[in-house]
Amino acid sequence: MSLAIGIDLGGTNIKAALVETASARTLATLSKPTRDGEFDGNTPRFALTVREIVHEFEAQAGQKLRVGLSAPGLANPDGHCIDWMPGRMHGLEKFHWSAFLERDCRVLNDAHAALLGEVWAGAAKDTQDAFMLTLGTGVGGAIWSGGRLLKGRIGRAGHLGHITIDANAPCDDFNTPGSLEDAIGNQTIGQRGEGRYANTHALLDAFSAGDEHAAKVWHTSVRHLAAAIASLINVLDPEVVIVGGGIAVGAGARLFDPLQQALTGFEWRPGGHQARIIPAQLGDSAGCLGSVFNLLQNS
Repeated sequence: MSLAIGIDLGGTNIKAALVETASARTLATLSKPTRDGEFDGNTPRFALTVREIVHEFEAQAGQKLRVGLSAPGLANPDGHCIDWMPGRMHGLEKFHWSAFLERDCRVLNDAHAALLGEVWAGAAKDTQDAFMLTLGTGVGGAIWSGGRLLKGRIGRAGHLGHITIDANAPCDDFNTPGSLEDAIGNQTIGQRGEGRYANTHALLDAFSAGDEHAAKVWHTSVRHLAAAIASLINVLDPEVVIVGGGIAVGAGARLFDPLQQALTGFEWRPGGHQARIIPAQLGDSAGCLGSVFNLLQNS
């Protein structure tokens, strides 16, 4: 049996999976706190935790295993480290995982890994062209085109949350005016909701209870999302558009029903062709599986 370890290194938790590579079947999982900002000497605590996880899975498997790892930031083209991750995950930039773990370890951006997981074993399986949006605190994204992951020159490709919806609106954290991230990401709900809702889930609860103000705020956000998706469909011509993340999971039909309705007015559908808009399938396991798939593709 061919096995590998997939690790999704997040800001709060490190999720890991022992994966049978021939079938993409998860045999075991682990989750441990990241403890960002803690160091043992010069080594980030999260690196030591990753090594502990690897050793636990190897003891279970009875063999030395290869590792695929996803993390925030821009991955180096050689796949051994994250080149750029400012502001948090201290010690992650330029940390050489293959050298530290003393084995083959391929590193990938976390949004890229989530899409690869869906391509390998989820919503985008057997597709050649797809893109993914993850709606949460911000808006993440990744692109699968012609059967390959688009990374771009420096690994920046797929930052779909940082496209402009309104050029006259204030700039987001990436200096993008009126971005999709600001239009629907949870971090701007205070401004969009005029301080009435603690988070997007509270907005949705109010919307479900018949609050007219909440309905206006939510439908405006979804309309912006639909306009962005229609624009990206024109650029990328996907078979499927995958929408995931905490907001999408929590909203369910309250997101997908009005989104489909808005896309009916926005999407260019030559010959009646219509891109399928579908929810992500793999949840928290997407990054782990995608990290293993990336390892298999680049070994």
